[in-house]
Amino acid sequence: MAEFNGIDIVDTVYEGANTHVFRGIIRDENQPVILKTTSSPNPSPQEVARYSHEYNVLKSFKSLGLKSVVNVIDLIMYEHRPYLVLEDSGSADLKTLHNSEPFEIAQIVDIAVKTASALGEIYQAQIIHKDIKPSNILYNPETGVLKLMDFSSASIISRETPTVETAMLMTATLPYMSPEQTGRMNRLVDWRTDFYSFGVTLYELFTGRLPFLSTEPIELVHAHLALNPESPHKINAAIPPVLSDIILKLMAKDAEDRYQGAFGIQHDLRQCLDRFDESGKIEPFEIGQKDISDRLRIPQKLYGREAEINTLLAGFDEVSRGACKMVLVTGPVGIGKSALVHEVQRPLTQKTQNPLTAKSTKRYFISGKFDQLKKSTPYVPLIQAFQQLIRQILSESDAQISTWKESLLKALGPNGRVMIEVIPELELIIGSQPEVPTLGPAENVNRFNYVFENFINTFAAEGHPLVIFLDDLQWADAASLKLMEMFITVKAEYLYLIGAYRDNEVDSAHPLIRTIEEIEKSGAEVETIQLQLLKETHVNQLLSETFSCDQERSNPLGGLCFAKTRGNPFFLNQFIHSLYQDGLIFFNREEGRWQWDEERIRQTDITDNVVDLMVSKIQK
Repeated sequence: MAEFNGIDIVDTVYEGANTHVFRGIIRDENQPVILKTTSSPNPSPQEVARYSHEYNVLKSFKSLGLKSVVNVIDLIMYEHRPYLVLEDSGSADLKTLHNSEPFEIAQIVDIAVKTASALGEIYQAQIIHKDIKPSNILYNPETGVLKLMDFSSASIISRETPTVETAMLMTATLPYMSPEQTGRMNRLVDWRTDFYSFGVTLYELFTGRLPFLSTEPIELVHAHLALNPESPHKINAAIPPVLSDIILKLMAKDAEDRYQGAFGIQHDLRQCLDRFDESGKIEPFEIGQKDISDRLRIPQKLYGREAEINTLLAGFDEVSRGACKMVLVTGPVGIGKSALVHEVQRPLTQKTQNPLTAKSTKRYFISGKFDQLKKSTPYVPLIQAFQQLIRQILSESDAQISTWKESLLKALGPNGRVMIEVIPELELIIGSQPEVPTLGPAENVNRFNYVFENFINTFAAEGHPLVIFLDDLQWADAASLKLMEMFITVKAEYLYLIGAYRDNEVDSAHPLIRTIEEIEKSGAEVETIQLQLLKETHVNQLLSETFSCDQERSNPLGGLCFAKTRGNPFFLNQFIHSLYQDGLIFFNREEGRWQWDEERIRQTDITDNVVDLMVSKIQK
């Protein structure tokens, strides 16, 4: 391809598995441009949609006059492929530049300041980039101009919920991906995911290597979740320790422990640059002093649930030694049952190594949620959960997948087709399986239960204990409850079944309660965690951390919030957001701190019913 649509192709910049990048010239205007397209000559509708999405995001930046993102010119469809036409300012990406001639420390700090400024600009436009890395940052060493590129993964929202499967598909981004973006944490993804990726980018620029060196996707995910990187100044002694501190703060596992806004990052990096310009060295100073977010951000961590978290972790400790255990988490709507279980997902899925045998233990966490409107369809949440498990396994190495294939074929025998019919992804591991004989309804159920039991026994075994979380059990169908009972009464090892339900919506005659009674009669261990409302001290702590102030200042507001919500976590979150939307809580930019009008909050007629509050928000 030499030319199309009046654009002459001059050079090939990059040819990857998914993307091709060319340099070209718009003939009539003699304007140099960059062309980005798919590597496939026949891209899927989803790939074309990603290019359309990126074009629209960049066009919105252009209309806002943002200077720190690459300028988009056009989106052209040519021979079934989308071509994104971008400005060519003579820049190159940081990875290419750094590989050809490593930057000096002061130059990297200057680049870091400009990158933080660019991140601040896109956040003002309500965009999360979600793919910050050296190859997506363009820089011109001669002019000092820096711009962000590749917004194909960007979100035009303030927060979103990630999935494990989506994270695994972004293999090129995995070395830079935040823990919450992997989908294995009880955290939504917001703008602070880019701070983590920015930290990894700086780590690589300063040290010449990535913080985590594994090439296996599952190993990288584990590292982001559980491993602390070596301090950059210990790898390169020329790096001032305070720069190490900034990088490691950016790379904190929990978003609450990172910088909360781009301004705070810029301030600390500029301090480094100023000190270097003045004395040729960067003396230590306390970082994060100017870091406060002007967005309402309620911490996603749990308050007042330490005992319950320890109970869940202790239960898993028993399971990892060969036990089979069931724990039920109960409480009314909004009390935080699902949040509690997902809070322990990260520690439960961290891989461990036995120091005596040197054998590593993988942990698998899968979940399903019952739906009030789908009670007539059996097994749906269980099937959803095991679909997650199959997709996790498919992200492992070829050798590991081969081992799973051997184990599954042995366990399922001639009945592999039974499981493929309900979990089609399984065929990608065990291959096509022969049809099974047609049976009567009762025999068919018995065969399914028998095959499912062998299927689950394959996964819940020594070396890889299995955690299954089933949510909203008050809406479980009879067939699923029977299968759940079979899991816990027949299965004897390495299985941790966690269930959650609203205890105020079930009575002694409810099928769930009868199922629990049958499980207890069998001698299986069932433990119940009854969640209570938050105490006022917990509410005060949440507000203090939300508004970055001491508890003495937030206590009066905490008392008002506690009185209205009675300590229900969901209601509390919605109530705070409602006050913010009504202007009763606001950020004072002149003073650089959050403020609220206690008297107006006290006098305002705000409902003390969560349903009424949600209806009111919808009406607004």
